[in-house]
Amino acid sequence: MNEKKAGGAGAIRKIAINTGGGDAPGLNAVIRAIVLSARRRGWSVVGIENGYGGLLADDPGQVVPLGSDEVRGITHRGGTILGTTNRSDPFAWPVRLPDGSIEERDRSGEVIESLREHGIDALVAIGGDGSLDLAHRLSKRGLPVVGVPKTIDNDLCGTSLTFGFLTAVETATDAIGKLHSTAESHRRVMVVEVMGRDAGWIALYSGLAGSADVILIPEIPFDIERVCDKIRERDASGRDFSIVCVAEGAKPAGGEMVTKILPGGADVADDQERLGGLGDMVAREIARRTGKETRSLTLGHLQRGGTPTSYDRVMSLRFGAAAVRCVARGRFGTMVALDPPLVRAIPLAEALANPKLVPVDGDIVMTAQAIGVSLGD
Repeated sequence: MNEKKAGGAGAIRKIAINTGGGDAPGLNAVIRAIVLSARRRGWSVVGIENGYGGLLADDPGQVVPLGSDEVRGITHRGGTILGTTNRSDPFAWPVRLPDGSIEERDRSGEVIESLREHGIDALVAIGGDGSLDLAHRLSKRGLPVVGVPKTIDNDLCGTSLTFGFLTAVETATDAIGKLHSTAESHRRVMVVEVMGRDAGWIALYSGLAGSADVILIPEIPFDIERVCDKIRERDASGRDFSIVCVAEGAKPAGGEMVTKILPGGADVADDQERLGGLGDMVAREIARRTGKETRSLTLGHLQRGGTPTSYDRVMSLRFGAAAVRCVARGRFGTMVALDPPLVRAIPLAEALANPKLVPVDGDIVMTAQAIGVSLGD
């Protein structure tokens, strides 16, 4: 493994934690496990607020001590007590110039120096592919880093599951289940758009669990006419309503992913293009082609919020404790990963090599096909 060895537990006195990227249920449980595990080894722990921003801010209060009192009773809480952002890339830090324009500057050296000034011996970075890529780049510059995989998209290689994924699936499954009664009452088609970016894990799991009739995922380009055929088939059999679960990153055969423009805000130069809007497009096409009344619902950030499931809580605690063991053993430049029944360390480079997508010839896709779910192909 391409990992950096440190001097062992005796060389560690103080560690830091940061949380970056989109939030996910289970973040606080990871933080709690890291703090309690580290404190039992006699180490002190600090939290860096707002990604790497807390190290580059003028306010020194953004690097906060974390002890048992600070993490008491947070295992079940959603979000993160440290705050998070997906706009804190220290290698391309936005700086507003006097003329109002924004220039990106490499401030990664300042991040490493700030950690040294705070007496921090190692960093535990909790994040998805973007945040862990930053951690990997800092690691290559000599910073002792251990990563913890966090993303509801479940798209990180090397780990069977990422924490937050199963809670997001439960949220989506519950929504799909509740739509069945109103869809049946009104004889409508209901289209539900869920998150996942380039991976269809949330759509496939929640669609199957929620008994959706059509599931559209990025890994299988869809033909809208095949989707409509499934709806017509149900109508002909006396089932005059349908549920369609759409991953935000799914795309029609020969087409592109659907995006929307969001306002840029104070710390970015331009408006931002984001995935979203496919559910509305699919609903319009179904209504036009079948004549059926069709409604769409985008779950959006509901999937990121709320109380983590018991499984995500336990997995988060396991990841946090495993990250501390990695620090103690000097296994830096790694990410903790679930390899049932164990949690092991893998090189960050391996975890970031390729996104983990739904295998189109895998068991879960074959299960959907076997029970009559249309995948639009």
